[in-house]
Amino acid sequence: MRLFRKKRIEDKIFSLSALTWKRFKKEKTGMISLFFLSLVMLTALLGYIVTPDKTPFCNDQHLEIALKPPGFSVYFANTSKDPPVQKVGVFQKLFFGQPAQYNSVPIYYDGFFNHKEHKEFIKNTNRVLCEKNFIQLVVKDSDISKNIKKRTFILGTDRYGRDVLSQLMLGARISLAVGFIAVFIALIIGVLVGSVSGYFGGKIDTALTWLINVVWSIPTLLLVIAISFALGKGFWQIFIAIGLTMWVDIARVVRGQTLALKQQDFVEAGRALGFSNFRIIFKHILPNILGTLVVLSAANFSSAILMEAGLSFLGMGVQPPIPSWGMMMKENYAYIVLDKAYLAIAPGIAMMLLVLAFMLIGSALRNAMEVRK
Repeated sequence: MRLFRKKRIEDKIFSLSALTWKRFKKEKTGMISLFFLSLVMLTALLGYIVTPDKTPFCNDQHLEIALKPPGFSVYFANTSKDPPVQKVGVFQKLFFGQPAQYNSVPIYYDGFFNHKEHKEFIKNTNRVLCEKNFIQLVVKDSDISKNIKKRTFILGTDRYGRDVLSQLMLGARISLAVGFIAVFIALIIGVLVGSVSGYFGGKIDTALTWLINVVWSIPTLLLVIAISFALGKGFWQIFIAIGLTMWVDIARVVRGQTLALKQQDFVEAGRALGFSNFRIIFKHILPNILGTLVVLSAANFSSAILMEAGLSFLGMGVQPPIPSWGMMMKENYAYIVLDKAYLAIAPGIAMMLLVLAFMLIGSALRNAMEVRK
């Protein structure tokens, strides 16, 4: 009998999920946003596998080609390192990148020869070539052509000569990571505090409501800065700091929904049957506010991304050389009034599109999960 009841519940959940997905597909903006978000998540997951610069943190610097425009191409001369750098495994490369195996020197770009490095490369390869036809000759030469590589920077280079596109792609990993971790922490604390406060009431509700109001009264950014000072600057510290400040919104909403739902007949029936308070809260009340939590999580995800960018812009977020969209804006905001404004605008546009995608997905999910329709 219990197995039959469990099977009926699973079939009901599956039918509701299918109905929600069917409604969600009718939301064109939601589907477009879901496709864009999937693309960003795939880029962040693959990381160094798809970035043009595969060195750790995409931090391959060449000051000779700093601040070059989008579409800029350059020929690099590659000489072996001493001692040689070994290739890393696939998983290590996926998460930490591949250290450069060669000493790469830009020798020819924009019709300009780097004569010093060019002559040094000729000396190292023990070949005598005419400078005028240097590139054409080495490309045709089977022994030396493998040491000459042409590279195109689709979005140009920054003031350190790093690939802007690689920095932008790897920065998506930071933004998504801070969103997931911060929202996860906020959900655990907010759902626990809000459900306990709304369900039990009395002195427990008074104490927890006082705590919620106290945290609510403190400006979020100032609270994040204070927690960041306490935990220190770093990769994980900023995730925890943001998560510890975002639970208040969730707690207030969960408390209000729980106060309304605990008066319903199915909760009274659960109490009459002798169900524990824990079972009533987590198996009967919380599933009924799941749609609200999904929409609220999407909004908090966007807020976490913007907050991380703001802290990085202030120098209190993730620290260099870890690429972050906020850090890219901080390093290049001075170029907005010059002819290199795209260096700061590109991460800003990426951040805007990602936040907009989450908001549209949350709105579409709210419409799809609206049972009254």
